Amino acid sequence: MRVVTMNVWARHGDWDARREVLRETLTGLRPDLVALQETVVTDHYDQVVDLLGHDLHVAHQWRRESDGTGMSLASRWPLVEVVEQDFLVTERVDSREFPGSLLAARVEAPSPYGALWFASPKPSFRLGHERERELQAVGMATRLEELVRQRGGHVVLASDFDATPESASMRFWAGLQSLGGTSVAYRDVWATAHPGEPGHTFCPANPLVTSGTWPLETGRRIDYVWVRCGPHGPTLRVDSCELLLDTPQDDVWASDHAGVVADLSVLQTPRR
Repeated sequence: MRVVTMNVWARHGDWDARREVLRETLTGLRPDLVALQETVVTDHYDQVVDLLGHDLHVAHQWRRESDGTGMSLASRWPLVEVVEQDFLVTERVDSREFPGSLLAARVEAPSPYGALWFASPKPSFRLGHERERELQAVGMATRLEELVRQRGGHVVLASDFDATPESASMRFWAGLQSLGGTSVAYRDVWATAHPGEPGHTFCPANPLVTSGTWPLETGRRIDYVWVRCGPHGPTLRVDSCELLLDTPQDDVWASDHAGVVADLSVLQTPRR
C-alpha cells in the first residue's frame, strides 16, 4: 500500500511549471492513498483531478476558504463513507480558514488489508497555536477511536500537521504523552524508517518558503504519515518512507512543502 501526503500550495507562484512537476511525480508514484492539503476546488476547477487524473476516488473537504482552498483525499479503492468534522476549539481558530478540521474516509481496500480508515487531520497552522493543536489532536483522535470502535479496521493518517515531532500535539499522536485525560498511539512512519534523521518538510533551502511569509524559517518536519497502533504495535508494517519533491526538478520547486511517500504492508501472523 503506497501512501502519499503533499501540501500542494494551492495555485500560488508559477503554477503552470509547478503543475507539471506535481502531476508527473504524483501519477508516476501510482499511489493507493493520497492526502493533499491546500487544494483548490471550485464549481469550475478541481485541482486534485487535474493533478491525479480521473482514476482515483476523491473526497473533498466541504468547508473551504473563499478561493476554494481546503483538504482532499484520494484512493485507488472505493470510499464507502466520508466523515468531516471541524474543531474550532478556541476563539483564535477562525472559521474562515480551512485548518482545524478532520477529513476521514473509510476505504474498501482489497485483501489482505480490508476496509480501513484513511484520515487527514489538519490542525491550526499558526506558530503560537500549540494549545489549539493540542485540543484539536485530542478531539480528532477521539473521533477516530469512535470510528474504529464502530467499524474496525486499520487507521492511516497523512497530513500537514504544522507541528514538529517534539511538540506536545505530536507527542500525543505518538503515544509519548497524554493530553486532556486521554491517550492514543500511532507510529510515525518517517521516524520508523529514518530514526534520528530530521526529515524537514518545510525548509529554508526552498525559496518558496523564505520568499513568502516565512523569511526567517529555519526548517521543520511538519508533514507526516502515521499508522495506528494496537496493543502490541502498529497494525501495518512500515516497508519504506521517503521525502517527496524536497529538491527542485529542472529548477522548479513543486511546492513550499516537501511531501512524504510511504509503503506499508500487512503484518504476517506468526505460526503457533
